[in-house]
Amino acid sequence: MNERDLLQRLLYARGPGGEEDEVRQICQAELATSCDETWIDDAGNLIGLIRAGAQKSHPQKSANLIMAHIDEIAMAVKLINEDGSLQVTALGGINPVNFGMCPVDVMGDKQIMPGVLSFGSMHLTSQSSQGKDVQTGNVHWDDVHVVTRLSREQLAASGIRPGTRVVMSQHWRKPFHLPDATAAHFLDDRAPVVAVLQAAAWVARSRGQLNADVYFAFTTMEEETNAGALFAAHHLPCHTAIAVEVGPIAEEYGTELTVNPIIVAGDEKGHYTRAVTDRLIAAAEAAGYTPQVALLVDFASDASAILGSGAMGKAGCIAIPTENTHGFEIVLDAGIEACAKSLVRFLTQQ
Repeated sequence: MNERDLLQRLLYARGPGGEEDEVRQICQAELATSCDETWIDDAGNLIGLIRAGAQKSHPQKSANLIMAHIDEIAMAVKLINEDGSLQVTALGGINPVNFGMCPVDVMGDKQIMPGVLSFGSMHLTSQSSQGKDVQTGNVHWDDVHVVTRLSREQLAASGIRPGTRVVMSQHWRKPFHLPDATAAHFLDDRAPVVAVLQAAAWVARSRGQLNADVYFAFTTMEEETNAGALFAAHHLPCHTAIAVEVGPIAEEYGTELTVNPIIVAGDEKGHYTRAVTDRLIAAAEAAGYTPQVALLVDFASDASAILGSGAMGKAGCIAIPTENTHGFEIVLDAGIEACAKSLVRFLTQQ
């Protein structure tokens, strides 16, 4: 499957935290063609292992862990109102404006039902708190509800209850193509997922050059708790963790929407391991790019969660430059490949 087709399939797949099955199934089919082994662990992570060439001898826990998360920003039902509308809360770092008024899928235990995310009428006045928030553009989750046009009994019959995930409908998941870029919701983290799958395929063909075994982890729950990555770090025999992410484009960070990967020096949870950051910079340069090194103070990743928890002693982060993070995101098509090539260099450099 070519990169564009794979990315589109992943964008249409629904993957709220804890219920990433649709995304994981696509990834597993692709990853199995590259890895010596693949499995799903108790946290729902998809893991693939590529062993280094048989002639290489590696000490215990020398392997590298390459991670891309498969969950997306979403919502969860907080309360079902008398009229069958739903009060929702955020799953991950989002505000209502990230979605806007849009069609949603309510992922009941027995059936997925349609709904519309609503902020209320623009014709309300400031006499109501919701009207004031909508008119000023300062919309909060308390101002939001999902219109279902179903009764409480019908919702219950579909298995919809507090905690049920609510995601943007597939009706609005179609990617929009610019001359050299793709725009869509959920390129975080579908674009890094494609980069990691691409890197795994290339590494499989040059395993004799690997400096250690590689575990590829497609992790769950990154947007909320990093639970998947933390579980993997505690259970896999790895020495260094690398998160593959989307990176924000911002003047304050000195980052631009180019093919050149962003190497994250640190984020809100602390600085990444200097030696690992240096290796990522060298790998991007060896792949023919000019890495953008950035300190992203309002950002976090699976790798910084692992490092901050003490689950692993070395970690780094490489990111695909992305406009409109957590919104209608834009990545350059060549940026995905640049990230994959940099990862291969990182894994094969001596």
